[in-house]
Amino acid sequence: MLLFNSKKQLLQFLAEDIGKGDITSILLPKKKISVRIISRENAIVAGVTHAKEIFKLKGCNAKILKKDGSIIKPNQTIMTITGNAGKILTCERTALNLLSRMSGIATQTNQLVKKIPKKTKLYATRKTAPGLRYFDKEAVEIGGGKKHRLRLDEMVMIKDNHIAVDDSLISIIKKAKKKYKKFEVEVDNTLDAILAAKEGVTIIMLDNFSPSQIKSTINVLKNQKLRNKVMLEASGGINSKNISKYGKTGVDIISVGSITNSVRGIDLSLEI
Repeated sequence: MLLFNSKKQLLQFLAEDIGKGDITSILLPKKKISVRIISRENAIVAGVTHAKEIFKLKGCNAKILKKDGSIIKPNQTIMTITGNAGKILTCERTALNLLSRMSGIATQTNQLVKKIPKKTKLYATRKTAPGLRYFDKEAVEIGGGKKHRLRLDEMVMIKDNHIAVDDSLISIIKKAKKKYKKFEVEVDNTLDAILAAKEGVTIIMLDNFSPSQIKSTINVLKNQKLRNKVMLEASGGINSKNISKYGKTGVDIISVGSITNSVRGIDLSLEI
């Protein structure tokens, strides 16, 4: 299993922003300054350890005042940084961008988690920005959600296009069963959900089902004594306005792509 090197990724983020050099900050006198990062709004903070590392990579010292998962209010200080003025300002935007994005994801996740029963888990999807998946998924966990799979090698998930290529839902399920104990299948109707449950699928994703369709499908699975043999995931078109209804259906998992692919960053500022 490949290990993610966050330090290497953070160095790449800095390199992307700096280019051949910060030609503005090198005009400044070489003096030591102290700054702080503050919040402009209510949020759940996430990404402070990575922000600290960004400044550290340029020889600056950062002190975390609000740990990941902390509730922050307007004008509260999240961290303080001391070091060379030019180095701090070179890191400013990279650190704020990542901290803002991760805090936005954690905040949105936390808001959704509060709208569903505790027994139902909120999962992220692979709808993330390339290069940011590790950070996006970490932010989801900080906000109280679950990561789902990070990469394609972590679990078999048979979706509609896989079935279209194979031409048979049964066929691809049987192939998966020969190699893997745990796997997931996406279905778009109750009959396929029943078929998947009978074939021993671990997780069934009910894709674009309405809450009433999910309840109906669960009742059928219960009547056939199949409900307790599978985990059910609701996915597709779920948002803050309807997630409570989905949470009341009795599904085990709700997956929401918008928490990572439609991020509203938290308003943060670095103040000298």
